Amino acid sequence: MQLNHSEIKALITGAVRIEEENSALVPHRFTKEQQDFYQKRSTDFYHKTFCSAGARLMFTTDSEHLFLKTEVQNHSTRKYFSFDVFVNEKPIGYLDNFSNLELPQAYSTVELPLGEISQTFSLGKGEKRVCIYLPWSAKTWIKELSIDDGAFVSPIKPSKKLLAFGDSITQGYDVLRPSMRYTAQLCDRIGAEEINLAIGGEIFVGELAALRVPFTPDYITVAYGTNDWSSIDRETFFRNAKAFFTNLTRLYPSAKIFALTPIWRKDLHTPKKYGEFCQVDADIRELTAEFANITVISCFDFVPHDETYFADLYLHPNDGGFAEYANYLYAAIADKL
Repeated sequence: MQLNHSEIKALITGAVRIEEENSALVPHRFTKEQQDFYQKRSTDFYHKTFCSAGARLMFTTDSEHLFLKTEVQNHSTRKYFSFDVFVNEKPIGYLDNFSNLELPQAYSTVELPLGEISQTFSLGKGEKRVCIYLPWSAKTWIKELSIDDGAFVSPIKPSKKLLAFGDSITQGYDVLRPSMRYTAQLCDRIGAEEINLAIGGEIFVGELAALRVPFTPDYITVAYGTNDWSSIDRETFFRNAKAFFTNLTRLYPSAKIFALTPIWRKDLHTPKKYGEFCQVDADIRELTAEFANITVISCFDFVPHDETYFADLYLHPNDGGFAEYANYLYAAIADKL
């Protein structure tokens, strides 16, 4: 039984809007106003707004089988993707373009084919919860979702919402499995829907925080700083970050906001005009001190200081690195939610 577009739309979380393109559904994590902002700011960043980071299909069903047909096209600097299919919180299969390959340890620049792909999954007997994590690295078209004839499907809608701002690490660079992204793991643990507004390469930009999303988030994570350190001076950083947090707290005064300072990076001792890398943590603490609803979380040690935990061997965590990040982050904020 093939689900129609209305039925599929009801199953999608992590999108602020869902558009129909070429007889398929495309989830969008940015509002049109936010995408227009990025179109003016940077062609590369605008391109990345179309990636489906944070989006999922979540539902209960008694179907024993599920057929998924999708199309993915490149909208980031990475050419690998995965749809992670979970049943009752456990992975039962993947739809990807790399499982049949032996990837190198530093796999982030591997060139792989994109396009249309489909697969049938065995879900098992009885009623169960299904979650399909969509790729963080590509634009996704959902072309078909089918279940057994006579089976039911019912949407799962988390009661809380988490709005995630950040750079490449928050978007998902460089996990192979989108379910391993640290914000995905955090949302699984706290029972929240994730709306991901992270863009690879981004820094604090006050204007973005002034553009409202069409809901009131319960939690907000803000994880910039590593690109700021590597690309701008400290005075500009203070001005940008202060404007960002001022706008954010003005829009969402009731939200619990967590400012996540940068994780370790192997090149942290490289001289930069900003100064020492560790200064970013101290500066974020200083400039957020006046905001009562902002809690600063120091993340420097959340990923081991070991290149084997990084897909590019210095900056972007791999699945193991993200697992460490998520564990430490949840432990740090669990009693503050």
